[in-house]
Amino acid sequence: MPFLNVRNLSKSFGGVHAVQDVTFAVEQGTVYSVIGPNGAGKTTLFNLVTGIYTPTRGEIHLDGEHVGGLAPHELAGMGVARTFQNLQVCMNMSALENVMVGAHRHLDRSMLKAMLRLPTLSARESALREEAAELMRFVGLDRYLDASADAMPYGALKRLELARALAAKPRLLFLDEPAAGLNPKETDLIDELVRKIASTGVTVVLVEHDMKLVMNLSHYILVLDYGKKIAEGTAEEVRNNPEVISAYLGAEV
Repeated sequence: MPFLNVRNLSKSFGGVHAVQDVTFAVEQGTVYSVIGPNGAGKTTLFNLVTGIYTPTRGEIHLDGEHVGGLAPHELAGMGVARTFQNLQVCMNMSALENVMVGAHRHLDRSMLKAMLRLPTLSARESALREEAAELMRFVGLDRYLDASADAMPYGALKRLELARALAAKPRLLFLDEPAAGLNPKETDLIDELVRKIASTGVTVVLVEHDMKLVMNLSHYILVLDYGKKIAEGTAEEVRNNPEVISAYLGAEV
């Protein structure tokens, strides 16, 4: 059984059919990419699967359990995390604190323990700081361990968001254009990082416009056009699909 199984998923906004009867499956531990022209429905699809939007119809199953319509915090409790196309960094916090925020669901939120300032809470906070620092090292941000987020360059902030998402200890990670706005060297770092994440057993679903990155990374690729699925397969299969070439890659057939 696929780890993520989406069947006949649709979403309409009034008369606009943003996603139309999309079906796909993602195996555990793979990198699965979603591509398509601007307005194809990629981010809407992400928002449906991650609980931001409620499907008009269709089914979503995670590890065999029906999760369609669950709220984002409920999905987070099941091991789902994501990043967004636009930076969602708290600029008034340190880089380390931003990563720590990602681990909030693993913290003891007892009001009584906080009021009593129990040693266990202090010990857990110290452990959390070290975990956050280790994640920053994992994404290659060693030099920013003591930095404020507002002092970091854009490329480093994109990786900071990845570290924060990983702090939630996800089983399934959605990345919405992680290489957007990056130069070739920074994009290569994202390529390496996604590979590292997948090698730990985390399943990655990726929306990305950088075709070199997508073709290099992906085990399977889903292609959308006007909210509809027009192709699915390996990079080689998608690259040579005439409908994909016409709709997305820009050549005539």
